[in-house]
Amino acid sequence: MSRTTTIIGLDSFPIVKEGDNIAKLILAALNKENVTLDEGDIVVVAHKVVSKSEGRTVDLKDIKPSKRAQEIAKVTLKDPRLVEIVLRETRRTVKATTEIFIVENKQGHVCINAAVDKSNVEGADKYLLLPEDPDRSARQIRSEIIKLTRKKVAVLISDTYSRPFRTGQVEFTVGIAGMNPFKDYRGKKDLFNYELKVKNTAVADEITSAAELVMGQGDEGTPVAIVKNLQVQTQEEASAKDLLISRNEDLFKDAL
Repeated sequence: MSRTTTIIGLDSFPIVKEGDNIAKLILAALNKENVTLDEGDIVVVAHKVVSKSEGRTVDLKDIKPSKRAQEIAKVTLKDPRLVEIVLRETRRTVKATTEIFIVENKQGHVCINAAVDKSNVEGADKYLLLPEDPDRSARQIRSEIIKLTRKKVAVLISDTYSRPFRTGQVEFTVGIAGMNPFKDYRGKKDLFNYELKVKNTAVADEITSAAELVMGQGDEGTPVAIVKNLQVQTQEEASAKDLLISRNEDLFKDAL
């Protein structure tokens, strides 16, 4: 029997405002589109709707750039106010040139502009930050869905990232609740009885990337997808931080 996984994008999801209850909006969209939420489903949510509901929008008009922001702006050729926003979300600067501004943000992700985002944010001077604690946000959404439906689902919060040594961007998991982010094959045997040594698949990132195929990146207006018929390991204390590699383990840490 062939294995089939279904990914359903919720096209009727509304424009989100600060204070909106994301879980209730998801359930309303499911009802409107006649999609049943089943036990074990995985709900993938674009971070932008979560950030908007949590009031993580900033306005350049309200930003006064620091001396350091002004100095980096001269190098990167960016608006110093935008650089200041990035710095406020940054643990450490990795690389700042006219081509790129890469930092490690407060959530631990090494990324461009600390994941400060402009796309699909209304207002010429408005930018969106990641949720302050994406794991907490995922847990809150999951808890509310379970409370309202009595269905134990997993929730992943996704964001778009570039990849070292690869062209283009994919979705990564930045917040997780209810599932193990990995499928560990280490110690198991392959088809020819060889023991697998390093195969530890980041299934959470694979799921968010697959969900993006129906969610889109432009004007699709589909920030939520439901993944069905995919077996993952339940894990109540999951965290997207487990997907982050340490400096000691990172083989590419000296490449920048």
